[in-house]
Amino acid sequence: MTAEQPISTGTPAPTGLRERKKRRTRDALLRAALELFTTQGYERTTVDEIVDAVDVSQRTFFRYFASKEDVAFAVQQMVESRFAVALSERPAHEAPLEAMRNAVLCAWDTIGEAIMEVVPVELYLRTFQMIESTPALLAVHLRRSIEMEENIARLIAEREGLDVDADPRPRVAVAAFSGVMRVTGQLWGRGEDASLEAIRALTENYLDHLGPALATDWRGTPPA
Repeated sequence: MTAEQPISTGTPAPTGLRERKKRRTRDALLRAALELFTTQGYERTTVDEIVDAVDVSQRTFFRYFASKEDVAFAVQQMVESRFAVALSERPAHEAPLEAMRNAVLCAWDTIGEAIMEVVPVELYLRTFQMIESTPALLAVHLRRSIEMEENIARLIAEREGLDVDADPRPRVAVAAFSGVMRVTGQLWGRGEDASLEAIRALTENYLDHLGPALATDWRGTPPA
């Protein structure tokens, strides 16, 4: 995110009239775009339709978003940024998987209000489902996930005092963690409970099984 692309993250609202107006305009464009994407399809939606819904110009749209793709992933980027910040703030004594687990649960504890300041949680769920079912966006989602995994692996390596290119453990740990996150996101997207509490509980349950799944003999040992 850049200074020209502010998005609500749960921080205090801008105090200046001009900044508040800019934030309202961006949030309105974001919500209008996601509503159009999820009701009529991402590829069928044009920038003209988005700006017409908010009664602003294309120039205004591109002041806040570089493209339709940018707006499609805006809320997801906010969630990912909150996780990265939470991870960077975890105590040094926590092991890597423990730190990632605690960071993502902490992020889900605090992200709800920030999301709801911009879009309803129900619209966030529909956007997630739309990304998963749109080939062009799914490809972008996978590319962004790979980039995010690399950034997190480097952050973990720095925490542990390791060279990420010489020691495979940071990337292996992050790959396992990211796999769990993808599975829980897909299950949440297909489930009946679209609440943030539901995805937090599902994430916690699956992360709690990550260690046993990798370290124990499954035969004759039912999940806890």
